[in-house]
Amino acid sequence: MNYHFDSSANAAELHTDCVVVGVYKNAKLSAAATQIDTASQGAIQAHLDFGDFTGEKGRTSLLYKLPGVSAKRVLLVGMGDKDKLTQEALVSMTQAAVNALKTAKVSNAVSFLTDEMASECIAIAVRQSVMAVADVLYTFDTYKSKKDETPRPALESWTVAHTIAGEFSTALKQGTAIAEGMQVSRDLANSPGNVCTPTYLADIAQELANSSNQVDVNILEEADMEALGMGSFLSVSKGSAEDGKMIILQYHGGTAGEAPFVLVGKGITFDTGGISLKPGNAMDEMKYDMCGAASVMGTLTACVAMQLPMNVIGVIAAAENMPSSNASKPGDIVTTMSGKTIEILNTDAEGRLVLCDALTYVERFNPVAVVDIATLTGACITALGHHICGLLSNNDTLADEVLTAGKQANDEAWRLPMGEKYHDQLKSNFADMANIGGPPGGTITAACFLSRFTESYPWAHLDIAGTAWKSGAAKGATGRPVPLLCQILINRAGA
Repeated sequence: MNYHFDSSANAAELHTDCVVVGVYKNAKLSAAATQIDTASQGAIQAHLDFGDFTGEKGRTSLLYKLPGVSAKRVLLVGMGDKDKLTQEALVSMTQAAVNALKTAKVSNAVSFLTDEMASECIAIAVRQSVMAVADVLYTFDTYKSKKDETPRPALESWTVAHTIAGEFSTALKQGTAIAEGMQVSRDLANSPGNVCTPTYLADIAQELANSSNQVDVNILEEADMEALGMGSFLSVSKGSAEDGKMIILQYHGGTAGEAPFVLVGKGITFDTGGISLKPGNAMDEMKYDMCGAASVMGTLTACVAMQLPMNVIGVIAAAENMPSSNASKPGDIVTTMSGKTIEILNTDAEGRLVLCDALTYVERFNPVAVVDIATLTGACITALGHHICGLLSNNDTLADEVLTAGKQANDEAWRLPMGEKYHDQLKSNFADMANIGGPPGGTITAACFLSRFTESYPWAHLDIAGTAWKSGAAKGATGRPVPLLCQILINRAGA
C-alpha cells in the first residue's frame, strides 16, 4: 500500500477511483462534501433528501459518476455528531470507509475524513488514519495452501487530503512506519509455535540489523546466560529442546553516548505452563505469549522507518516453556543474575522469570528509562478486559508519560497501584521471594516481583494479556501496543 498527502485539494477536482468525504448527523455536509455538492449542482444533497443516509456514525453510501466531479466514485461516510468527533471515532470511520471499498474495483482513493479534525489534532489524525487503513487490509494466510476465496482488495494507494493548506508529511511518514511495525508484530505473533521459535526470533532480529546500518544485534546463547548467572531465565528454557535466546537490538538514531530508552519484551514462543500444565482448552493461543517480544521487534522496525532521532534498545527474552524431565518443578529455587533467589511455586508464572534477568541485564546500558511489555497475567484481563493495557511503574513521571502517549495513540493503558502490602504476598519461607503471590491482585504482585529488579532506573511495566490478540472468529494478533510504544518515543524525540 502506498500512502500520500494532498493539501489545499478540491474534492471535486481530483482524478481518482474514489473520493471519501464525511457527512454529519442530520445530513450536515463536511467541507469536502460541500465542494462536491457545489460542483455537482446539489447531487449529494439530493441523495440525502431521500432519507436513507443521514450521516449516522460509521454508515457509508457509495455514489457513481456525479456530474461535475472528476472522481469515478464518491463515498459518503457518516461522521455522527460534529461536536463529538474524536480521534477514536475517526479511526472507526476510516475503517468503515476501507471496508466499504474492499470489495470494489478501487485501486486508489483520496480521503478527506481527517480534514474535519481540529487543527491541533490533525497530525495525529493523519497518522492514525494511515494505521487504520493498514489494519483493515491486513491479512495473514502464509500457511494456507489455498488462499481465501474472497477477492483481494484492489486498493493500492490511499491519499489523505485536506481542503486547507498544511504540512503533514512527517505525520504520514510516522503513520506508515508504525503500520509497518504493527504488521511485523502481527506476523510474528500469528506465526505458529513450531515456526516462531527463539531461534526464529533471533533470525528476524538479524534481518532487521542487516537492513539498516543504524541497528546492531547481539544474541546471548544459553552458555552466555549461564556465564552471566541468569539462573532464573534458564530455569524456564531448560525444559525445552529449543534453546533460549536473549536478543539485544540497538538502534543508534541519537548521538553517541546518549542514554538509550530501553524496551524489554517477553518472548515465550509457546507456553504450556510447564509442569504446572495449563488446561488444554484454547492452549493453541499460547503462541501469543511472545507478543511482548513481537511488539519490541515491531517498534524497532518503526524506529528505522521513521529515522527516529534517539537511541533505543530492544531486549527480547525468548524461550519455550515446556514440560519435560528437565523442566523446573514447583518448589525449585533458582538464583537470578542479580543474586536474588526465587522459589518457583508455579512454573506457569514463567514470564517474570525470564524478564527479571533481562531487566537486570539492561542496567549495563545506563538507560534513561525502561519499559517492559508482556502478556503476563490472566488477572489483567479480569481487571481491565480486552480494551486497555495494565500499567505499573516505579516512577510517576514515566507513568504519566505512558498514559499520555496511550491517549494520543488511541492505544490506552490504565495505571494500577503497587505497594508494600502487595509485596508481602511474595514472601517465601525458603528463598528471597516466591514467583507468585496467590490469586488476589495477580497483575499487581507480578509487577511487584519485577520491580525488585528495576531499582536502578525509571521503569514501567505494560501487561498486554488482554489487548495483544483477539479470540474467536476474529482470532489474531492486534499489533498492540506498538502504537503506544512508538508514541512514547516520538514524544521523547520531539522533546
